Amino acid sequence: MKNIYCSTGALLGRPNKRDYRLLEKFAPELECDGFELLVYDTWYPEVDELIETVKGFNLFIPVVHCEKSLSEKLAGARAWFDDAGYNYEEMSPEEDEESVKAAIKEFEINLKIAKGLGADRMVFHLWNGIVSDKNIERNAERFGIFKEMAEQAGVLLMVENVICNEHDPMYDMNVVYKLFPDVSFVYDTKMAEFHGQTMKVFEPEWDWMFKEGHIKHLHLNDYGGGIKDWSNLKVLPIGKGHVDFEGFFVQLCKYGYDGDCTVESTAFDKTGKVDIEMLNGCFKRIREA
Repeated sequence: MKNIYCSTGALLGRPNKRDYRLLEKFAPELECDGFELLVYDTWYPEVDELIETVKGFNLFIPVVHCEKSLSEKLAGARAWFDDAGYNYEEMSPEEDEESVKAAIKEFEINLKIAKGLGADRMVFHLWNGIVSDKNIERNAERFGIFKEMAEQAGVLLMVENVICNEHDPMYDMNVVYKLFPDVSFVYDTKMAEFHGQTMKVFEPEWDWMFKEGHIKHLHLNDYGGGIKDWSNLKVLPIGKGHVDFEGFFVQLCKYGYDGDCTVESTAFDKTGKVDIEMLNGCFKRIREA
């Protein structure tokens, strides 16, 4: 393990109005090696001000996490819940085309933030939301558009193993791999544990992800719910759930993982107060492991 980063998503949320200016206050108290900036679409109208302000804090931000719902525009469908339950319908060709155009436009903003802050990696949710991976083959094909845009900008775009509805993260990652054999992944322990897959990546069928160097980054978070427990999605601090971190770290050493990781454990409460001590405890535990 090289560097341990803190996700700004652990610090900024609705209770403190996702105010990126607060990073100036929090950063000096955190015992991490840098930050992964989580982008919110509410920042889009002031992207230039965001870049200049955050640059002024002189923070090391090598990773930017794309706005999470961006990929929902790639599925070519819409989904929703109502009294009748789960509803799903395909978009018309015209709606689908406009939806993809909107996704590209939004991705350009995310890419601008990454370049503006000097980040060389971006985390990408290729499936997300209610519609999730219903059309994973379609999402995977469209990933090429964003991968090429990032490459042209000198940024590595990494697909995260986010939770999903139709299949499971390993299945979806394999679909992307078959289309793009050079794809890079982010492996999140909480996302994997949600599907009961945390240690599955070390099984012979799947360990090519580490052996071939496809996993370029880790998100180290805990999870306390059951398999696909949609009512229990909170990102917990390491040691507060049931992820087998001891076993996970032992396997990481066996595979010689030498990349970076990010801690995303939610640290703010309903008032917006941030638990700095908890986050520093996570960084310490990872270093000790």
